[in-house]
Amino acid sequence: MAKAAGEHNQVLTACLDELGWNPKVLARRINKAFGTGTVAESAPYHWRDAGRVPRQPLPAMAAYVLSQELGRGVSVGELWQGRAADAPMLVPADENLGQPWTREGLSRIVEDWVLSGLVDRRRFLAMSGAMLLASVSRYLSGTTGNGTSVPRLADEHLVDPLVTQVEQNLPLLQLLDDEHGGARHLPYVGAQFRSVGLLLHGGGHSNEVTARMTRALAEIGQLAGWMAFDSADHGLAQRYFVTALHAAHQVNDRALCAHILADMSFQAASRQYPSDAVELGEAARRVSESATSTVRASVLSRLAHGYAAAGRFDDFERASGQARELIEAGGGGSGEEPRWMYFLTPNHLECQAGYSLINLGRSMVRDGAKVPGCRHVRRGEALLESGAYAVGKGDPSQRRALFEGAWLAMGYNVSGDLERACEIGRKATARLDNVRSPRSVELLRELAVDLRHKQKNPYVHSFLPELEHRLSMYASSLSGGRTTVAL
Repeated sequence: MAKAAGEHNQVLTACLDELGWNPKVLARRINKAFGTGTVAESAPYHWRDAGRVPRQPLPAMAAYVLSQELGRGVSVGELWQGRAADAPMLVPADENLGQPWTREGLSRIVEDWVLSGLVDRRRFLAMSGAMLLASVSRYLSGTTGNGTSVPRLADEHLVDPLVTQVEQNLPLLQLLDDEHGGARHLPYVGAQFRSVGLLLHGGGHSNEVTARMTRALAEIGQLAGWMAFDSADHGLAQRYFVTALHAAHQVNDRALCAHILADMSFQAASRQYPSDAVELGEAARRVSESATSTVRASVLSRLAHGYAAAGRFDDFERASGQARELIEAGGGGSGEEPRWMYFLTPNHLECQAGYSLINLGRSMVRDGAKVPGCRHVRRGEALLESGAYAVGKGDPSQRRALFEGAWLAMGYNVSGDLERACEIGRKATARLDNVRSPRSVELLRELAVDLRHKQKNPYVHSFLPELEHRLSMYASSLSGGRTTVAL
């Protein structure tokens, strides 16, 4: 018998008690997973204490968040005692991705992308823990075997206008992300991904053309996954990444496979799932063993970020140092340098180590280890000071400048230099006019939360209203003025 409205929701209460959450924390986790403003922070109190059922699709969103945190499935029917329907448009990110690592399996995955079209109303729910690791389990276990194509075709210079056009477009697509952030041009890059998928799905190509198209699909899929991650659409990002991994595997491009796994590791660390980050990063390191020094350095830097997120400082130091040594030594590995490694420089590695250290130190300070935590933060600040945070608006690295500037401002806030924190924060927020990077904006939101406790400081008093206004304007521009869902 369904529970009547007005009665205490005992299932929700038990879930919250097990997690040690109050209803406000649940609201914040829902907003973190699905976007700021999805639900009012007061709403879950009514769900728990008065047995109220929220409007669609919040019942499924709440069940998803609780399932992720509890590590077991909590169904919509169980949570709301049969008084709420599931949301069919909310589906796991691995929907239809559990295919064999074969050409036929890839074909079935690509078919889903093609048939879903440009207007795919599904909302993909990000995976974590066992579900995420299962999607790449063969890479974790080292049993992937080989794909159907040789690593590099003998006739790599085959003249085919269609393949040439697709391949020549790849570097230009990457520049869109660098300058404008993931959210601005993700629909366009996603359309390019589906276009290549449509060509593969149609068939009729020579083996050489099919292999080169498959490699292009993998590269665009990796880029689209990164842009979706930068857009904070984590489920969609994982879907692109896993599809790209299938494609890269079919052409035996182990360097690209390692790069994709490292991206997934970096995403998991950013989502605060450090154990997932470490497992994915260590798999990426194993897969990259025969790659060029630059690829291996990039993979190690992502693994180092995962170690920092997990609080494993010694492992962070070792991986970060190995990445630096590989870049400084140059050469090594087999094969030519992949075109998608254009971004990696010694300074990029330094800055990644910088915000990894700030992330680690900030967590330690929150946990009460202020002295060693601040030491890590100050070291991170020194590394990030050499980065892109201060480049002019005409520089193509605008998304990187916003991201690194947000981290650097947070670092100075932790170490107590509020004048510098506000100065750099102001530079970062000025980029919101041209850069659409919700991942970076989330860091600015965290900065605003921290600064609210320090409003008596004159620099904070001057900067905080400006920061909050810019964040509000940014949110409105993305949501089209979406209002908060109260219940």
